[in-house]
Amino acid sequence: MIHQMKTNKLLLFVSLVIVLTVSAFTNKDVQTPPKKFVVVLDAGHGGKDPGNLGNGYREKSIALKIVLAVGEALEKNPDIKVVYTRKKDVFVDLFVRGKIANKANADLFVSIHCDSHTSQAYGAGTFVLGTHRNNTNFEVAKKENSVIFLEDDYKKNYAGFDPNSPESVMSILLSQEEYLDQSIQLAGLIQNNFANKLKRKDRKVKQAGFIVLHQTVMPSVLVELGFLTNKKEGAYLNSKKGQKEMSIAIKNAILDYKDTLDKNVRDFSVIDNSEDVVEIKTPVEDVVYKVQIAASSKDIALKSYNFKGLDAVTKIKEGHLYKYFYGKTSSYEETKALEKFARKKGYNASFVVAFKNGKKIPLLSAIKSKAN
Repeated sequence: MIHQMKTNKLLLFVSLVIVLTVSAFTNKDVQTPPKKFVVVLDAGHGGKDPGNLGNGYREKSIALKIVLAVGEALEKNPDIKVVYTRKKDVFVDLFVRGKIANKANADLFVSIHCDSHTSQAYGAGTFVLGTHRNNTNFEVAKKENSVIFLEDDYKKNYAGFDPNSPESVMSILLSQEEYLDQSIQLAGLIQNNFANKLKRKDRKVKQAGFIVLHQTVMPSVLVELGFLTNKKEGAYLNSKKGQKEMSIAIKNAILDYKDTLDKNVRDFSVIDNSEDVVEIKTPVEDVVYKVQIAASSKDIALKSYNFKGLDAVTKIKEGHLYKYFYGKTSSYEETKALEKFARKKGYNASFVVAFKNGKKIPLLSAIKSKAN
């Protein structure tokens, strides 16, 4: 009897050791699931703030319907998580919208709006945070920023920010500089879909001081779907057909942006990274243009076979990203030709970047300085 008890205890001990050993190896092999790509969708206005009411349409309602349609389509992708700043007709402070995106550790922030004008202006445009090229951009931003006057304690929440003051708006622009390239990249994809696939009038990618974009710490864009004050365009945006087409265009742009990031990581993950970062050196006070073709956390050897046959590729490191540029010229027109060639090679999200004294400067500032 005693012998049998000892045998049973020994078997129990051996079994426990086996279970723990198998468990240890199993846990070792289990990998943490990859982080989902988080997209925050922001339907402009809401609740007590109807937005513009051109031709009797409600901006807040149209923006929400399109946001929900974009989100529903994106949620079909298992690698994407969608977060909404609002899913119903409620008022959400602008600074709270940014907090929602920051708390979600979002990869993208997309704010949806409709425009208005005293004329029959029409067309779709996409904005990133930046300096106003002209007074029109400032007026668009001022209309959207004026929402803060509906908020409680807006002076406290925005530290004295005045939407009516160009100087006040200029003060908020630096916070998004780190993400400007990626914001422009996404905005370009959205505008391409609007203009080339839906044949909407292209009001281009522009920079303006939207405070809702200032609140975020990730690539962010604000989409103006079109003008509700234009009878034809207002009716289109208020229709099921228009809302479906616009939502698909935005959804596809977001997926294309994500695919570009994913492809950069896949293509660069096995490439030799032995070369040092090449510093961009330009003559003093000289402005040059380059075409940014990629950005990645990987340090890639500057060989033409790594860049689909493109030579004259340089790179710089900004933060945690390496950014890769094709070509170098003092002519903006020549750089646009290089950009077109890069796109033919497969770099569909490439865009022109300006440098002065080896440092990146806003493209508009470079063009203006060349003109003077």
